Amino acid sequence: MDKIAVLVPCYNESATIEKVVKDFRRALPEAKIYVYDNNSKDGTAELAAGAGAIVRHEYAQGKGNVMRRMFREIDAQCYVLVDGDDTYPAEVAPSLVEPVLSGKAEMVVGDRLSSTYFTQNKRPFHNFGNTIVRSSINFLFHTEIKDIMTGYRAFSYEFVKTYPVLSKGFEIETEMTIHAIERNMRIENVVIEYRDRPAGSVSKLNTYSDGFKVLCTIGRLYKNYHPFSFFGVLALVLFLVSLLFFIPVFGEYLVTGLVPRLPTLVVCAIGTLMALLLLMAGVILSTMQQKDKRDFEMYLIQAAERKAGR
Repeated sequence: MDKIAVLVPCYNESATIEKVVKDFRRALPEAKIYVYDNNSKDGTAELAAGAGAIVRHEYAQGKGNVMRRMFREIDAQCYVLVDGDDTYPAEVAPSLVEPVLSGKAEMVVGDRLSSTYFTQNKRPFHNFGNTIVRSSINFLFHTEIKDIMTGYRAFSYEFVKTYPVLSKGFEIETEMTIHAIERNMRIENVVIEYRDRPAGSVSKLNTYSDGFKVLCTIGRLYKNYHPFSFFGVLALVLFLVSLLFFIPVFGEYLVTGLVPRLPTLVVCAIGTLMALLLLMAGVILSTMQQKDKRDFEMYLIQAAERKAGR
């Protein structure tokens, strides 16, 4: 098992990968640098190997697919994840690693948004999107993570080996953050200086399509982790809409004793039944979610006992 493994997912980063590898070799001399090439066509893999990195390949396109292979193949006490675009400073890596190695945190987030991100990043919609994502997750999941979409993080062995990678693309950062929150893992923020990509380096993140996927991921994970709240809100909205249309029908019945708008009454009844079904679905799934949380905690206890040799 490595003490520290630096994980660098790469797709066409020939302009910067050599510098990234060399910088991290200086900042963390005891670490092993793993570059996972994701079908690059510009010689990224060769340049990384020449700079001293251990190069491996993932042929299924997408950052999530790369990280699935990384987490599956590498065992380390501490993992440092960083993009290969030279936007994150290697010199602060020891600050990310220390809380993990000392047992203070399972995830350490490199926080760009509290420092230079909004001035360095030249894409205003990216800035707006980061703010929306951060605010949404902090509101829905009752947390205070400073930067959700950062590509600079450190993880513990326990986090990596209990995290099921489901996303295929850039929404992976959102998924990781929510997993750590919902599994009651300790998260720390370390403010870092962010610099925009150098000339010749092009972002692979699509502001609109990838942003939409991230928002869908937030909704999907909220449904999975908080099913009662999710389905309860849907049930309440459906019930209120049904009630809104039912009131005039009922008022007319009280005055005339007749129900001339029978189709409206039928639709209201169906809407109310659907609301009850949604509420029951939320109750059942919430019970299942609580059992899943108990099973996860028991798994952690058993894993810790196996690790200690008991």
